Amino acid sequence: MSEAQSEPAAPGAAKEERIDWLAELRGLALMLLAVLGFHSLVAKQFYIPSISMMPNLLVGDRLVVSKYPYGWNWSSMSFHLLPRGTWRIFGGTPEYGDIVIVVPRNRRDDLIKRVVALPGDRIAVRNGQIILNGKPVPQHVEPDLELAVDQSQPCDDMTFPGLKARLPSGREVCELPVLRETMPNGASYLIIDHRDQELDHFPEITVPAGHVFLMGDNRDHSADSREPLAGNGLGGPVPLSDIGGRAEFLTFSLDGSQSLNPLTWWSALRGGRAGTSLRPRVEPNGTAR
Repeated sequence: MSEAQSEPAAPGAAKEERIDWLAELRGLALMLLAVLGFHSLVAKQFYIPSISMMPNLLVGDRLVVSKYPYGWNWSSMSFHLLPRGTWRIFGGTPEYGDIVIVVPRNRRDDLIKRVVALPGDRIAVRNGQIILNGKPVPQHVEPDLELAVDQSQPCDDMTFPGLKARLPSGREVCELPVLRETMPNGASYLIIDHRDQELDHFPEITVPAGHVFLMGDNRDHSADSREPLAGNGLGGPVPLSDIGGRAEFLTFSLDGSQSLNPLTWWSALRGGRAGTSLRPRVEPNGTAR
């Protein structure tokens, strides 16, 4: 019986192929450019580190911000690699009630606030209520909101004095007094305004062309357009060229009990927040602008 024989190897075939490091680096660079382009032009995930947008955004929330609703500008680009400027491409104007990302004039970090006045509007704040073009923006008392106390939301007495409570089940909650604010276009959302403080009183100004006035939903704990730049606020109306996108929805939320070990993230997840829309509810009698 004859045995099968292999053909002789071609000269040099046994030599190991060399890695083309230039091609590998080129592929990596293209991949990074694609990610940077997507985050700059389409959407990017953000993390909430402060209480300024409670009760709608909590410390530990992760959310998606779309970059295209108002066009693009220097602040749209991830990591703010471009120099600050006033240019805009396909520029649009936000609507009342939109939650937006803004870069303050005196620093490069992103803040998240809500649009409460548009170009040409007259706005004032009296006793915590927005007066828009001479008319009070309606605020209606809603039942107290019970937020679970956790490491990211401890409900400490310095921030929310006397609002921590223990339910019959033994669960600790923060009983937040909330108001439902409804803008002229029907955009409706909850706010917290539980004490009288300096920012509850703001003299009337006119929002310049190409600017919007922004406020946080946690009115007593938000450095926004009411607060001077020296107080880490926005120093009045902000130019549309400093707005880098619109908040769309939550992806997930962590209560602060997680560590660097990914196995701890599952137990730290806050239930019921993933997928929550961040677009304001629109009341039936409202007309979209």
